[in-house]
Amino acid sequence: MKKRTRILISQPIPSSLHSPFNDLAKKRNLKITFNPFLEIQGETVKNIRVKKISIPKYSALILTSRNAVNHYFRICDEMRITVPNSMKYFCISEAVSYYLQKYIAYRKRKIYSANNNFEELIEMMYKHESERFLFVSSDFIKSDIISSLDRSKLNYTRGVFFKTVASDLSKIKINAFDILVFYSPRDIDSLYENFPDFKQNDTKIAAFGEGTCQAVIDAGLTVNIKAPTQKYPSMSMALDNYLSK
Repeated sequence: MKKRTRILISQPIPSSLHSPFNDLAKKRNLKITFNPFLEIQGETVKNIRVKKISIPKYSALILTSRNAVNHYFRICDEMRITVPNSMKYFCISEAVSYYLQKYIAYRKRKIYSANNNFEELIEMMYKHESERFLFVSSDFIKSDIISSLDRSKLNYTRGVFFKTVASDLSKIKINAFDILVFYSPRDIDSLYENFPDFKQNDTKIAAFGEGTCQAVIDAGLTVNIKAPTQKYPSMSMALDNYLSK
């Protein structure tokens, strides 16, 4: 019997049964394992205070993820800070803005959302340039976002409310997989933090995004499967194409 190809994907298990990876596993007779290489760790109140971030002085928030929403309200709760009804929320997408309903009465608040475009979000913020903005972020953020904010001359402060850290992968037998699939440059950091002696050998590596591809190359590894491309916009399609050969 032909050996099943084993694939490790550095993402959580899909919540939907209709995930394209489930279809791919059946089509190609694959054994797919999902295990995040990264996890979110909330910043402490003590560290927020050490960084001299006075939350009540800000009148508007810049939110680019659900994690930012969760950890902003968590810190406020731990500090016993009541978020004023007058607070303005500038969200990178409607998905993030709708997520605010978990914490606030959505219809009664001033909420603005862009279409996953940070430059578009800044244009919205220009119309409220007198506000004091707090950018709720992780310790790892794309440099072009910070550059855009700096160029805007808006009165903003970046506050690190959560961190992205390597997951504990000690139960994973990394050499047992035929293909490793990475989605973030930080996945590569986690790989070597967990497996400092990792050698690629015959293992194939799939990378999603230019930043991830570059991180793989910088680590001295070879990218065998890339996504997205014009022909294969998703990782499942890129894997399917590779396995068909």
